[in-house]
Amino acid sequence: QKQLVESGGGLVQSGGSLRLSCAASGFTIDDYFVGWFRQTPPGEPYKGVACINLNGGHRYYVDSVKGRFTVSRDNAKNTVYLQMDNLKPEDTGVYACAASRSIASIQTMCDYHNGIDSWGKGTLVTVSS
Repeated sequence: QKQLVESGGGLVQSGGSLRLSCAASGFTIDDYFVGWFRQTPPGEPYKGVACINLNGGHRYYVDSVKGRFTVSRDNAKNTVYLQMDNLKPEDTGVYACAASRSIASIQTMCDYHNGIDSWGKGTLVTVSS
């Protein structure tokens, strides 16, 4: 069964750091573009935060996280990461990873959910002021 499972969320003070992990099971993540998406507040649509291509050589970030977040992947571990530094209260939300085998670009994947066929359930990040 194809699954994406996120971990690493939690409560952190403003200015702190967290590293999220997205572990794939039931399939090989090497063949998939992967993105991180944030939902805030609850019930709102997920919005793209960072997306990465197959070998990690190309990355896209939404403007609000540029210079603070880093997306990376370790295909040998079948895992994609999101390192979040200098966190702000507005970064609070549920973070989910998503995967696609075919996209127009990693920007369209992040901005328009282009080609996504798998979603994780998400992990909650809370940043206190």
